[in-house]
Amino acid sequence: MFMADKETTDKASGMKHYAGLAVFSSAVGHALDGLDLMILGFALSGIMDSFGIDKTTASTLTTITLAGAFLGGLVFGRLADKYGRIRVLTYSVVFFGAFTLFSAFAPNFAFMAVCRFLAGVGIGAEFGIGMAIAAEASSPKNRAKATSGVGLGFHVGVLLASLLSAPIISAWGWRGLFAIGIVPAVVAIVIRVFVPEPPLYLKHRETAKEHGSIKQLFSTPERVRFSIAIIVLCTVQNCGYFGIMTWLPSYLNKELNLSLTSTGIWTAVTVLGMMLGISVFGFLADHLGRRPAFWIFQIGAAVMVIVYSQLRDPNALLVGGFFMGMFANGMIGGYGALISELFPTELRATAQTALYNTGRFIGGGLGPVAIAAIATGHGFAFALGTVSCIYVVAFVTMFFVPDRKGAALE
Repeated sequence: MFMADKETTDKASGMKHYAGLAVFSSAVGHALDGLDLMILGFALSGIMDSFGIDKTTASTLTTITLAGAFLGGLVFGRLADKYGRIRVLTYSVVFFGAFTLFSAFAPNFAFMAVCRFLAGVGIGAEFGIGMAIAAEASSPKNRAKATSGVGLGFHVGVLLASLLSAPIISAWGWRGLFAIGIVPAVVAIVIRVFVPEPPLYLKHRETAKEHGSIKQLFSTPERVRFSIAIIVLCTVQNCGYFGIMTWLPSYLNKELNLSLTSTGIWTAVTVLGMMLGISVFGFLADHLGRRPAFWIFQIGAAVMVIVYSQLRDPNALLVGGFFMGMFANGMIGGYGALISELFPTELRATAQTALYNTGRFIGGGLGPVAIAAIATGHGFAFALGTVSCIYVVAFVTMFFVPDRKGAALE
């Protein structure tokens, strides 16, 4: 073992609350991801007005961002398996923050699209590397709760965007939302200084023959099955999430005539439901198992999106949004535990970033565009109701994924 690795391992092992610190730092990084993607939803109306584009064209910014995340996942995941989780996470956060800031100064749609793509490259590392860190730092009996903690970070960022977007837009316009891109650079420096690499990763780095090989994700029939199943699950997860959350503020504001401030509050309540769902899911996954937890939430999501699509009363929308958010996105932290238990340490960050971001690119790109297209002819309520079908696909897919609750990581 290299001397630097030994010192890092000793430092991490000697920290009384290392697992908690590792999960917290990963959650903070993922919060920046959630903040950035949600402010895009609030900025869409202003972007359409500034650049003279229609709703469908504007929605491609989400697709473009996720295309960048797909590329970033392939690149940064492999680097994290080879050079270190914390080190690469730091670089990706700085990269992401810089191009988020540049988005604030976009003179036209083409420049904006380029900035969103490059910011997406940085975003591609946040989920996967953070989940790998949390899984490797936590005990087997608390692994799903730890990765769910990282998932909670994303929604803290989303919640901040929901609450701060209206006053920021009122004061500085939509460009002000992207000017906060300087914050991630500061956060990245703090993470790099105070959080050492997970000892499990450092131990395996010295013995593994190959780090971060994407072809190894498909090297055996079993891994092919695992990889395809995870991509399907992540596609469903992101199709539902981005399809709903990208257009929910606009739907509440323009079709149901809620004010921009009220729209932020209603969206925030939906996000609070997601946060409760993530916490409950982590508990259930660690106690009942991965499959039962996913099945409960997939059924709940299918039911609640149909119920929510029929609501018109503001108070009913508030309650319904809470429970729709709880089930539709409560599963997000579970993927971190699920993927970590299916792939060995030398492939873990690669698997997390590559497979999740493939699903996020497909589902996250398809969801907003499909809902916009369906809503154009049939209204948002009808388009939302159709989302329930995708959770049936996810339910069936879980039969192809083994439940390895409590297993030691390879």
